[in-house]
Amino acid sequence: MRSKVTSGGKLELSLEEAVVPEPAADEVVVRVEAAPINPSDLGMLLGPADAATFSAGGTAERPTATAVVPQSRLAAVAGRLDQGMLVGNEGAGVVIAAGAEAIAWVGRRVATRTFGMYAQYRVARMADCLLLPHGATARQGASAFINPLTALGMVETLRREGHSALVHTAAASSLGHMLNRLCQADNIPLVNIVRSAEQVAILRGIGARYVLDSTSPDFAAALTDAVAETNATLAFDAIGGGTLVATILSCMEKAASRRATTYNRYGSSTHKQVYIYGGLDLRPTELSRSFGMAWGVGGWLMTWFLQKIGSRDTQRLRERVAAELTTTFATHYTAEISLTEALAPAVIAAYNKRATGEKYLITPNGP
Repeated sequence: MRSKVTSGGKLELSLEEAVVPEPAADEVVVRVEAAPINPSDLGMLLGPADAATFSAGGTAERPTATAVVPQSRLAAVAGRLDQGMLVGNEGAGVVIAAGAEAIAWVGRRVATRTFGMYAQYRVARMADCLLLPHGATARQGASAFINPLTALGMVETLRREGHSALVHTAAASSLGHMLNRLCQADNIPLVNIVRSAEQVAILRGIGARYVLDSTSPDFAAALTDAVAETNATLAFDAIGGGTLVATILSCMEKAASRRATTYNRYGSSTHKQVYIYGGLDLRPTELSRSFGMAWGVGGWLMTWFLQKIGSRDTQRLRERVAAELTTTFATHYTAEISLTEALAPAVIAAYNKRATGEKYLITPNGP
């Protein structure tokens, strides 16, 4: 599958034949059985297109999909104009060929974090693969990298920076469910922020203790109480734009002030940190500065975090994913679709909704 944004203001999705290269000594050829559609995949797949303008083309065997890209959005993707980009960040399948160093992997099922997984076959480096436990299916292993290592990376960040509890926004997502199971297993207090009463009920149903609806009139007061009770001083925000980051920091400051015995015009000396790791709201991040002087706001990306902690600690996290693949790090999928179905405008509209609890799985070689 290829995604191309043209300089003329069109998004073109297509399927093309490609030669599968011979694997190098440390590479394997994977017959891809399953690849999830993550929010990070949608950024490359659909880019800045107006999703309401998709139209179908091509043939039944080789369909295409086209949409309009507003001229005002082209500058943001200038680096990819008129290039057919590979799509799909992770997936799982069976190794059908391998280089000299990986010959023992032939016939084994692996998960891999390799770009271009929306394809029938993909060459991947051994270092980018995870051998799945015997008996594990591709469906179980397809999402073994991005969400599990993001959740583990958040908890690892908490420990390395000396925090004891954390706040997570857009918490009803697949990642949010996974993070809840992880924090419950590791006895880490987790404050979940969601955007509807329905999402509150969903998370409470899986055992989450602190679940707050950001649309509720008493949200700020309830968040302050939850932060005071858990002593949360770290947050991971998937929203990005608007005032939510400032609200979280302000509530953390109010919670810290409850423990103060004297007044300080600079606020609490307790450091409060919010990492923005997503962009569900593309507006500017607004900071009202009502949270003293001990605070920080930064960006956080799983890939760069793993590079920072090094190969040994990254391997430790990956081994935990493999051990808890069907429990802590299990992923539920709404539907399985083929490569051709993934280019149908109606199907694009369905997976682009990013609805709570809905995650689509592409099966390039059939079910």
